[in-house]
Amino acid sequence: MKISRLITGLAAVVLFFAAPALAMAQAADRPVVVELFTSQGCSSCPAADKFFHKLAGHEGVIALSLHVDYWDYIGWKDSFANPAYTKRQRAYAKAADRRVVYTPQMVVNGADDVVGNRAMDVVDVIDRHRRLPRTVDLDLMRQGETVVVQAERLVELDGPLTVQLVRYRPESTVHIKRGENAGRTISYANVVTEMRSLGDWDGAAPLRVEAEAGGDAPVAVLLQNKGGAGLIEAAAVLE
Repeated sequence: MKISRLITGLAAVVLFFAAPALAMAQAADRPVVVELFTSQGCSSCPAADKFFHKLAGHEGVIALSLHVDYWDYIGWKDSFANPAYTKRQRAYAKAADRRVVYTPQMVVNGADDVVGNRAMDVVDVIDRHRRLPRTVDLDLMRQGETVVVQAERLVELDGPLTVQLVRYRPESTVHIKRGENAGRTISYANVVTEMRSLGDWDGAAPLRVEAEAGGDAPVAVLLQNKGGAGLIEAAAVLE
């Protein structure tokens, strides 16, 4: 990497995290969803997990950490892993015509993947996505133990969007006793505990759907192309 490129990239990272108010002004209408595919058994993941805490605290970013199960065989079973998240990662790979999956991987707005511990590359992709025009007006509100999802398209949609509800735990700390990270205590941000489809929406009429979402865990809703494996057209969160 050339020195000029390194300096430019580092400056972009510093500005991204030093100016959350500016980022919010640019991204308020269309938050950028960043999904981190990680594992407690992955020796390359702790740096990405640490960086993800910064993303999770940044205005205009909806950060979701999904733990996969394909590293469990090397001596430590990830306590957050879910085969459904591995399936989601493989669906992204298939949609992008990639033959392999890996950790740590960050998928930005369902459309672009980046190695999760390459902060400069991640920030570049996030910045590009937060400049995209808003295509759907999405609103969430709580009514007791229920979340009401309302949306209206602003442009013609390229096929139906899958409406997905996500619950996550803002922070969890794990002491890993075996495997490649044996002896390490690692803090994880925005660990996804549930992801379920609320159905598809074709945009012909305004969307209104109610979903049970009891408890204090934050709620995110994603409206996504390609059956939940394509571009995320809109997203919102209730903390």
